[in-house]
Amino acid sequence: MADIIITNGIVVTMDPHRRIIENGAVAIDKDRIVAVGPTEEVLASHQAPTMIDASRKIVMPGLIDGHAHAGHGLIKTMGGGDSDAWYEACHKAYTVASTPEFWRAEARLAALERLRFGVTTGVSLLGGGDTILRTDEPIYGDAHCEGVREVGTRSVVAVGPTRPPHPRTYARIVDGKAVERPVSFEEQFETCKTLIDTWHGKHGGRLNIALITPTLRAEHLAELGAENLEEAKRQARLTADLAKEAGLVFTQDGHTKGSVAYAKELGILGPNALLSHSTNLTEDEIRIVADTGTSIAHNPSAIASILGRCPVPELLEAGANVCLGSDATAPDRSGDMFRHMQQCMHYHRTYFKDPTWLPPGRVLEMCTIDGARALGMDKDIGSLEVGKKADVVLLDLRRPHLYPLNMPVFRLIYFANGNDVDTVIVDGRIALQDRKALFVDEDEVLDDAQRETDAMLERTGFQSMLETPKMFWHHVRATDQIEH
Repeated sequence: MADIIITNGIVVTMDPHRRIIENGAVAIDKDRIVAVGPTEEVLASHQAPTMIDASRKIVMPGLIDGHAHAGHGLIKTMGGGDSDAWYEACHKAYTVASTPEFWRAEARLAALERLRFGVTTGVSLLGGGDTILRTDEPIYGDAHCEGVREVGTRSVVAVGPTRPPHPRTYARIVDGKAVERPVSFEEQFETCKTLIDTWHGKHGGRLNIALITPTLRAEHLAELGAENLEEAKRQARLTADLAKEAGLVFTQDGHTKGSVAYAKELGILGPNALLSHSTNLTEDEIRIVADTGTSIAHNPSAIASILGRCPVPELLEAGANVCLGSDATAPDRSGDMFRHMQQCMHYHRTYFKDPTWLPPGRVLEMCTIDGARALGMDKDIGSLEVGKKADVVLLDLRRPHLYPLNMPVFRLIYFANGNDVDTVIVDGRIALQDRKALFVDEDEVLDDAQRETDAMLERTGFQSMLETPKMFWHHVRATDQIEH
């Protein structure tokens, strides 16, 4: 007996043999997969009260987003392409102008976006990078986790201390006014410990905490000065050590040439480490990543990938594990991992001027089983195998851009988009069916997001950032808007 059986689908297992079962079925009991195989064979040995007919649909593992930012969903295109204005909006909103209600509303909106796009697991940094994390008090992380829990997806929430010097100024909104106070590294560190105790591994393992510490790049080494540099190194080691002790993912944002070698000197790399962006790495740094078992989150649609290149093929050939990230939600990108798979292929093929690089199956691996490996979850998610958690996505092939019905896996990767997702099961629970979320009222989530965004704009006075920039039309380059 099972709880759910999905029948008659094209099952893309992502198992070690990468089996594709043309008329396949998946049986689910509670939160686990109990059978994967031809429909006739699965039905001969299993029955279930809930039957899902996946005719003309692909049945695949839930997608995994290896790098994104909480908070950004309510900031999105603010500044209209002006990076300085965007970062100013993030910094002020996340440190002195946001409430727990803001973080819950954004978490629900972002989790709903992921759910609708078939992303069942995602990493979310609690803020915009490593200098504006909302870790002054646990209430903001609590609100984020509660929002994700309501939608029903899986999340790895990255929290940690900000870059020295400390203290940093944060504010709690009281009666509509910002009450500012200085926050020390020690307070941020205690916030992280509290969030670990409260949320890590909770709700069937759907909610987990990761730790993040600021990436030290060349410009930071020059800016910090000797005293602050030593303190930054101490804090990085303390945070990385806590991650290892607690069995957590340890992540860093914004790596580039030189910073990986420096991280190795600090002793903070290893199988639990996940480094985002990682552009312009040297050959030695590629070797360091592979030798230490560190994973890389490649974000092909991010601005960092315009300013530099993550050497993904070279990393893979060296034996490193690379997953795919959206770096969402941000001024120019969403959480649609289909978009980022397609961008990934074209990005590296353009670099090599060779369309044979990164075959489509390889990039699907990057945001399924390789993403699970990067998060230390490959024994539970990332593929459709007996004994694994039931994170399953049904994608509707009966769409003009996906027909005729042949070469379905090619169509899945080259032509599909997040809006083709029909049904999503997370941890054995149907969270999306017929493109409709089952655990939350979508209109209520959207209205809540609008209300909290309007309140944040009122507190910050950033309404002018919503105006269309004067270089939007007619110009070839927005040269007075974006610094090159």
